[in-house]
Amino acid sequence: MISSMEEKKEEKFESKLLDLRRVTHVREGGKKLRFRAVVVVGNRAGKVGVGVASGLDVSQAVEKATYQARKNLVEVVIKEGTIPHKVYAKFGPAKVLLKPQRKGRGLVAGGTVRVICTLAGIKDVSSKNLGRTTNKLNIAQATVEALKKLKKNAVTSTKTDSQEEKA
Repeated sequence: MISSMEEKKEEKFESKLLDLRRVTHVREGGKKLRFRAVVVVGNRAGKVGVGVASGLDVSQAVEKATYQARKNLVEVVIKEGTIPHKVYAKFGPAKVLLKPQRKGRGLVAGGTVRVICTLAGIKDVSSKNLGRTTNKLNIAQATVEALKKLKKNAVTSTKTDSQEEKA
């Protein structure tokens, strides 16, 4: 009986290495080389997280980042394979706009946003990176911020502004 409860508790998460960089600290004795990893973890069913960590070697950095990503999981509201409404978020210099799409349209997104939406389980969404940054970490953090802003019972108006003015 206990083992069945543990199986339910242990969800199947997929992880994807988003970015790996060599970082150096210049100290009195010389340069200190480390590796920084950015990992995205998701279960393709509404949970996704981003983790960042650095370590003395690549495997240590990836392991630590995966642990951080699992700690920072976010619940994502998914409605019929897409998001319920349009959402915008900013993190540092990165600005991300996510728009819902009709069924069958697919993921229309850049590399970083595409990975996060795929691991979150979003099948139909359109996105635009509005910032000038190409830093994958900042774009990933902005995308997670946008997904946090999604509301479950959001009322989305089907009328455009011009139609409302005429009425």
